[in-house]
Amino acid sequence: MFVLDSHCDTPSQIHRLCNLAIDNDHSQVDFPKLARGGVDAAFFALYTPAGMSSDAATGYAFRLLAEVNEAVCASNGAASVVHSPAEALSCRKAGRFAVCIGMENGSPVQDSLPLLRQFYRCGVRYMTLCHSRDNMICDSCAQGNTWHGLSPFGLEVVREMNRLGMMIDVSHISDESFYDVIRYSVQPVVATHSCCRALARHPRNMTDDMLRALAAGGGVIQINFYPVFLDDGFAEILRTSGIMERGDLVEEEFISDPSDPRKRQAWYMVLDELAALKRPSFKRIADHIDHAVNVAGIDHVGLGSDFDGIAVTPEGMEDAGCFSRIFDELYSRGYSQEDVEKIAGGNFLRVWDSCLASAAARI
Repeated sequence: MFVLDSHCDTPSQIHRLCNLAIDNDHSQVDFPKLARGGVDAAFFALYTPAGMSSDAATGYAFRLLAEVNEAVCASNGAASVVHSPAEALSCRKAGRFAVCIGMENGSPVQDSLPLLRQFYRCGVRYMTLCHSRDNMICDSCAQGNTWHGLSPFGLEVVREMNRLGMMIDVSHISDESFYDVIRYSVQPVVATHSCCRALARHPRNMTDDMLRALAAGGGVIQINFYPVFLDDGFAEILRTSGIMERGDLVEEEFISDPSDPRKRQAWYMVLDELAALKRPSFKRIADHIDHAVNVAGIDHVGLGSDFDGIAVTPEGMEDAGCFSRIFDELYSRGYSQEDVEKIAGGNFLRVWDSCLASAAARI
């Protein structure tokens, strides 16, 4: 069974001086934890905050990419950067972890298809079109009133990503943007880290109609582990706790100087407060998998943890070392070995391979 996590914000943690070669305290992803959880590959997402200017986002994304490559080089052969499913599978056979590259937020491409192509040349194999604000490509689910879907440039981006074989990630985009992507993309699309709105009402989640449309085009939803997207009850617990309001300021201080042990410890104390809240069980992830399978079908569901981009996790899913618990839970619910293999990584690899093959056929 090949296990692939389609979305980790690990580049941001590398930027904050996380050493992936060791088992870090208060860390969700590093190479020892990935090995312990049986994870074979993960997409490391180059996340750029929505508040950054386009020029700043471009520079920051390239810096994160350089730092990921440095971390892999420093792994002493424990990991390799890969650019295709075939390379990922070969990496596993060689006993190495496969680092795949995604980009979260299209702001770094600005209004430039040449920049989009350059990120692809540098190894980026999917792009989340926007983040928490509308951008030059499309509207965000957190804002959603600039273009009422894709912008004219966004339509060009969809066509160029299809031509390149670069997967289009619809997580974070507005419902109108989602349906525009479904309408115009000639390739299957992915939601690399989303959940089901029928089980938790957050606008980041996908409705049943969206799940059906995604599946009809051959795409896949990768279930997110963030408790707020998994459970409305926890969203209310977190809101009333007030921890995040205080914690955001502490995190900003930490990010400004991650080498300062006092700032790091202050952030760790916030993480401990969050972990002490009554959190939903990791079994809630399986609930969302169940729902997505029932609506979209077994061939259209996978896992995209959002580790390293979430400050709090479900109980029992504190880091990548816990990954195998999901599969044990699915077996206990009656899923077959073949079913679990599809969810673990097979479905996402199929979509990725399809996008690459279609692009190659057009060259």
